[in-house]
Amino acid sequence: MTVAAARPQSEPQSTPHHHQSRAERVREALEFWLDGVLRPAAWAAAVSYRLGLQGQLHLHETTIRSTAPRATPLRIAFASDFHAGPTTDRRTLEHACEILAALRPDVLLLGGDFVSVRAGDITALAPLIAAIDAPLGKFGVLGNHDIRTDWQHVVRELERADVRILTNECVALDAPFDDVAICGVDDPSCGEPRPDLAIDGVDGMRIVLMHSPETLASIGDRPFDLALCGHTHGGQIATPWGTPLFVPGGPLNRQFCRGEFALDGPAPRTLLVTSGVGCSAFPARLFAAPEIHLCLIT
Repeated sequence: MTVAAARPQSEPQSTPHHHQSRAERVREALEFWLDGVLRPAAWAAAVSYRLGLQGQLHLHETTIRSTAPRATPLRIAFASDFHAGPTTDRRTLEHACEILAALRPDVLLLGGDFVSVRAGDITALAPLIAAIDAPLGKFGVLGNHDIRTDWQHVVRELERADVRILTNECVALDAPFDDVAICGVDDPSCGEPRPDLAIDGVDGMRIVLMHSPETLASIGDRPFDLALCGHTHGGQIATPWGTPLFVPGGPLNRQFCRGEFALDGPAPRTLLVTSGVGCSAFPARLFAAPEIHLCLIT
């Protein structure tokens, strides 16, 4: 595979707490406190799993039609927000990765927040991702939770699992899908999104991988075919009719909380926001089921 655009090597990948608001710092402190309470034997997540409150994973399929006809579709498996740690039972992570492997994807894309609070929890997830076969590559972006930890450790463990973290860079896939590019944009709350480095000047189909819907603010009217993200958890706790009760701050997080959206722009653009896999802060989901996605590029 070839790199179509990349951040200069002298520029750091991410800076923890970059642009972090006071509300975000308060939430981070609360999450650290809850981590200390819930971590012993991960009892809360285990009880929640047994009661069915970690949610039953749903599989969703999306089809994106390209301008050039394809003999076979490109199969992209996508998942986000695993949140390895005391609020997500290990069996939830195992089940998610089993489904991803069973999809037999050409490409595996991962939308960040691999861990919740402690970077060391990546060791529970990375071997599961390593077992997923994706012949055209595994790519991911970091989420705000990853960046707030020892993110270098998270990246190292993911690299051992053959996952390449894209920070404001773009990678063209190998033939016969070399007209498709995966464009990874950094997190807007704790990183520094540079869509100019990731998207501008890229030919062919652009698949944008990002952590949060708020990244759309920096992308603006730039053309892409499909953008994939998570972060919102679909609220994680919602009403029976699907209205999320808790959504991360930001107007785009609220506007695009979960689902598939057709965006305005000079050309058709599709946004897919997943409710994610794991649990953050509170070890349960209610009416906001975890999700895995299969995207077919035909």
